[in-house]
Amino acid sequence: MTATNVVLGLCAFTHDSAAGLLVDGDLVGFAEEERLTGDKHTAAYPAKAVAWLLDTAGIGPGSVDVVAYNFDGRRYLDALPATELFARMPETQERAQPRADSFRKVHDRFTARMTELQSRFPRARMAPVLHHRAHGLYAFASSEYDAAAVLVVDSLGEVQSTTIGSGLRLSNGDCRTVIAEDITDPASLGYAYGAVTEHLGWRRGDEEGTVMALAALGDPGRFRPLMREAIVLTERGFALNPRWFPLRVLARGYPRVSAEFVAATCPSRDPAAPVEPVHADLAAALQDRTEEVMLHLARRARAVTGMRLLCLGGGVTANCVAIGKIVEAGIFDEVHVPPAPGDSGTAIGAALAASLDATRRIPTGVAGRCYLGPAYTGLTLPEHPRPGLSAYRPAVPAKHLAIKLAEGYTVGLFHGALEAGPRALGNRSILASPLLPDVVDRLNATVKFREPFRPFAPVVLASAARDYFTLPQPTPFMSIASGVTDLTRDKLPTVVHVNNTARVQTITPDANSFLAEVLAEFAAITGHPVLINTSLNVKGKPICGTPNMAMDCLTDSGLDALMLEGWWVTKC
Repeated sequence: MTATNVVLGLCAFTHDSAAGLLVDGDLVGFAEEERLTGDKHTAAYPAKAVAWLLDTAGIGPGSVDVVAYNFDGRRYLDALPATELFARMPETQERAQPRADSFRKVHDRFTARMTELQSRFPRARMAPVLHHRAHGLYAFASSEYDAAAVLVVDSLGEVQSTTIGSGLRLSNGDCRTVIAEDITDPASLGYAYGAVTEHLGWRRGDEEGTVMALAALGDPGRFRPLMREAIVLTERGFALNPRWFPLRVLARGYPRVSAEFVAATCPSRDPAAPVEPVHADLAAALQDRTEEVMLHLARRARAVTGMRLLCLGGGVTANCVAIGKIVEAGIFDEVHVPPAPGDSGTAIGAALAASLDATRRIPTGVAGRCYLGPAYTGLTLPEHPRPGLSAYRPAVPAKHLAIKLAEGYTVGLFHGALEAGPRALGNRSILASPLLPDVVDRLNATVKFREPFRPFAPVVLASAARDYFTLPQPTPFMSIASGVTDLTRDKLPTVVHVNNTARVQTITPDANSFLAEVLAEFAAITGHPVLINTSLNVKGKPICGTPNMAMDCLTDSGLDALMLEGWWVTKC
């Protein structure tokens, strides 16, 4: 391939390392490093992802013109002017100087990271990108909207935690994006949610979804007054009360909840300890306040921009229940969340920013796409691909899979290009029939090895979605919790969480022809074009990005079979 403009976007050295590649204004691909190495949330330089991208484009490191990085570390120094103010306030004075020192240290570390990247790509220009700009650009570009408000909510960019802006595609092909308002550290909804997640015994930055699921079992009223005092609404957004959430320090050894918070709620839960009602009540209050804040921010975004469509980005927007509340409120005509709303997706966003600065045009190949990673479509397997495994190729793989699912099999599906983001979108999935009364318990206990209260998401043919779900818009990336119809409650209660919602994925034949065929065949047998769809992994492991990882998942879990690029693989 002869390329005249090559932009490599990176998320690296923090968590969720990933890479995306633009060649002559078109997205070649995107991959998260954990899916290729097995190291979940890896912070390493994404060597395997980069190697795959360059190989796919038929170029070497010397052909890269720009390396776009998903942080502008120079901006960490913007946190320092507030040090004197924090030092004068009784509730923040103890952490004022450690906070300043930690931001300065991260700034210095950024310089070293740029030096390392320059050594890997000596011909390239380094382009640091403001983190929230990367989030927002990816959120907007991955939509198919011509004009939209853009709301980004996460834990921390450089100093920003929340931004409101807009995106506009012009008729001449140009694109304009702006950030109109921001909220900066220490006000951070992601920081608060992560702090309580950690207090409740789950991994901050990984298991916030577990807390969201637990919230449905609790009573938010018990700790609602505390949460409203801890996370305070303001005219333009919100603030954190340092009485409950101490000032952030970017170093270990600084608890994220105060001793007073612990005394007023519960002791920190050991991860191995039982989950008690008090934990569910605290999770419920946190989730309830998060939904209130997100609704408030969405209304602010509508007021500031005047736009009728909304794009969302940042880790907090993975909270599908909160996003469902925004949709239900009717603040916007439609809401879009990209397939990778967290930091990994900013690898694409950073590349977009660098390209946009040079050309004023949004690159192609981003809008509406989620299957962006490595594929193994030419895979051939022997009769025994591993000791203890057997494989053969059914004549009609989709129909064979549907029949086995209807018979009660739990099956891993590895098909086509690796999807982007944290949720299985049909190419690296575990599928099961929602008609089996014990399927949720069995999946949690013997396949996923996770908490028994965790729900499972449904995937449905888009043409039939209104029969089963109340969501008034498509949700192809499984980003929004929807209400359910009486038909679903009556016939498919296994896909309904205790809060009467389901994080649904709508599928069309154009988006994923194989999964759409499986759903149609399953409907021909059972009457319902709906399946349980969860990610092809077990707890603590990343989604399987390679055939070997998929076979590991089969052998190490209670999966009954694996459909691997059309090969039916079972345990002997």
